[in-house]
Amino acid sequence: MRQTVRILECSGADVIQFEDQIMPKKCGHFSGKEVVSTSEMVGKIRAAVDAREDDNLQVMVRTDDAVYGIEDAIERGHRFIEAGADILFIEATESLADIERLPSLFDKPQLINIVIGGKTPVQSREAPAKLGYGIVLYANAALQGTVLGTLKSNSRLDEDATLVTPFSEHQRLVNKPLYDKLDREYAAKD
Repeated sequence: MRQTVRILECSGADVIQFEDQIMPKKCGHFSGKEVVSTSEMVGKIRAAVDAREDDNLQVMVRTDDAVYGIEDAIERGHRFIEAGADILFIEATESLADIERLPSLFDKPQLINIVIGGKTPVQSREAPAKLGYGIVLYANAALQGTVLGTLKSNSRLDEDATLVTPFSEHQRLVNKPLYDKLDREYAAKD
């Protein structure tokens, strides 16, 4: 961890994102994710923070802890911030009520990832900023560059077959069922 931070810092990185998923990593909007223990992740965050030499380098920490529910993700988020995380990213928040309350629960900037057709409810482009989110990602929209103009003009991107490839079709195109099958076949059984 220390070496990774130093290399990225020397390379000019402004932000480094660390995630708590166990390999093989999955999109946060897929099921079947597993995460490392909170204490293991806290140790990694502390090592990253201690290794940086430039205080302007931001450490962003993502938790994909939807496996255990939003309350566990919130608890992990508090522990990650206590360990030194500068930005918190709780991935695939599924309810609008949780999206609305998260910014008030933490004293650090938060990132929200809106995946069209994914688990996080789509909102207007302005809504996350009004709620207090510091960063908004439209991950799969960026893969379909023509839709970004629509986001700017309409202030919203819903899953619309005339505008973007539906999430389910994207998964079919990348043959996700095969990878799910391989994951089940070769996953550790202990």
